[in-house]
Amino acid sequence: MSLYIEGLSKELPSNSNEMAQFQEVMRQQLESSMHAELEKLLGTAKGAKAEVSKKDFEGFRKLFHRFLQVKGPSVEWSKINRPPEDSIQPYDKIKAKGLPDNIADSLNKLVVVKLNGGLGTSMGCKGPKSLISVRNENTFLDLTVKQIEHLNKTYNADVPLVLMNSFNTDEDTKKILQKYTHHRVKIHTFNQSRYPRINKESLLPVAKDMAMTGENADVWYPPGHGDIYASFFNSGLLEQLIAEGKEYIFVSNIDNLGATVDLYILNHLVSQPNGKRCEFIMEVTDKTRADVKGGTLIQYDGKLRLLEIAQVPKAHVDEFKSVSKFKIFNTNNLWISLSAIKRLQEQNAMDMEIIVNPKTLDGDLNVIQLETAVGAAIKCFDNALGINVPRSRFLPVKTTSDLLLVMSNLYSLEAGSLTMSERREFPTTPHVKLGSSFTKVQEYLTRFESIPDMLELDHLTVSGDVTFGKHVSLKGTVIIIANHGDRIDIPAGSMLENKIVSGNLRILDH
Repeated sequence: MSLYIEGLSKELPSNSNEMAQFQEVMRQQLESSMHAELEKLLGTAKGAKAEVSKKDFEGFRKLFHRFLQVKGPSVEWSKINRPPEDSIQPYDKIKAKGLPDNIADSLNKLVVVKLNGGLGTSMGCKGPKSLISVRNENTFLDLTVKQIEHLNKTYNADVPLVLMNSFNTDEDTKKILQKYTHHRVKIHTFNQSRYPRINKESLLPVAKDMAMTGENADVWYPPGHGDIYASFFNSGLLEQLIAEGKEYIFVSNIDNLGATVDLYILNHLVSQPNGKRCEFIMEVTDKTRADVKGGTLIQYDGKLRLLEIAQVPKAHVDEFKSVSKFKIFNTNNLWISLSAIKRLQEQNAMDMEIIVNPKTLDGDLNVIQLETAVGAAIKCFDNALGINVPRSRFLPVKTTSDLLLVMSNLYSLEAGSLTMSERREFPTTPHVKLGSSFTKVQEYLTRFESIPDMLELDHLTVSGDVTFGKHVSLKGTVIIIANHGDRIDIPAGSMLENKIVSGNLRILDH
């Protein structure tokens, strides 16, 4: 982050050459101080964990070195071009190729990887987010296992599931995995790195030793899903899967319920001629007003590249959000060649933009954490491709508003996969906005005696102390607002169509 160094050197009247030398000296001093602090921390590590931490810190040092080198924004706006026509293919064109006679041959080259590092804290839950129940008592992880088991049974194939855990989720996830012992899915896990949060002022680690509890509980972080390449490689699992004949991974967020294995995309990958093998596919989909902050694909320096909102100069943010100029966004459903990951890791050629994420810890301590995003590596792979997929492949559950959609009769569940009900007349999902009384899953569940019928719903806004009785039906646009101190109970069997409900409404049994 030479911007930081430039800040230190502003007061020095000097010519540009001397300034550059001063900044280089500052950089070296910061790196040297960081190196010394990391060595001190490693000195407190015990047993097998010491070796793991050593590898983690090697990755952190590289990231920190690059962070100190960065000069200004990572893209020049004038050099951004729209991707060439053939670099983002419509899904229908991929699907038109059909499927091979022996689907098992293709499936046996595939590994499903789910990003499982996140906690359920934003939805008021303890432990891994993947263990939250989302449909008929099934958790995100249950649905994933059922989907892959269904593939393996249907086609007599062997598609394994790999979970990338973080130090936040690993222990709880491993306990739960025992319940899948008799399912027809091999499950492997590996851990994301553990990196130290950095004091924003000193640019040194906040941690005093390698402990993860007590005063050290908040001083570590998993460095974003871009860490998948190094962690997967360092775990030895990548080599093992290549030795078993696996060629591609399908990576997605475990909370994206639309990210199921697509046989047409898989067939497109494995049927490419050897010299033109596509090493990376990013599934993108059309932007709506709800997705204006999502990363998009651009052509930059002759390569396909992911552009995230954090990289956009302030003067161009509105242009970035425009649905007319940047029409698609990244779903984070990615298909990546295992041998290409191995090659790029061995050549130390994996280049991803650094995301600087500021946080405030207890005691108002300002820290930064350095992260990378898995999709940002697209520019490093040969013959990379975007595929514009249907919106149904992007069904993330980030809030209880999303949870209400997937628990409702808008979707049917079969073999772990959710599909839009055929009884829904239009393919778009309703816009649902639940207020702060619904934020935590437990509280949200107590406010619905049963999930309303939403087949004909376009828009739902609920704010304040509101509860729903059994067998409620919502159609068109429904807005329910209980002001502070008021309470609204929607009676059992109610049908609300294009209604605004406000004030107080309670029906009491006597």
